[in-house]
Amino acid sequence: MIRIVQLTFADAHCAAFESLFETLRSDIRQFPGCAHLELWKDRSRPGVYCTYSTWSGPDALDAYRHSDLFANTWATIKPWFSGKPEAWSLDRIASANV
Repeated sequence: MIRIVQLTFADAHCAAFESLFETLRSDIRQFPGCAHLELWKDRSRPGVYCTYSTWSGPDALDAYRHSDLFANTWATIKPWFSGKPEAWSLDRIASANV
C-alpha cells in the first residue's frame, strides 16, 4: 500500500521541516510495516512537500498514525502549515517494473 501526503508550509518553516524530517526519517522508516519512505519538494511551489511511503497494509499505517512518533511529529509541524494537508492511500494496480 502506498501513502502520499501533501504538506504545505509557510516559507519561514521549510528549513525547520526539512531538518525535522532528516532527524525522524530513520525512526519512521524503521516503524513496523514501513517498507519505504521518501520526501519530495515541489519545484514550482517552494512550501509544498510530499511524503511517499509504502506500507505492508492498512493496519501497519494505522498503527503508525496512532503512535506517539506520529502524534509528536504532527504536534510539532501542525503550526507550520500554511495550507490544509492532503493524504491518499493507494493500491498498486500495475507496474512497468518487471
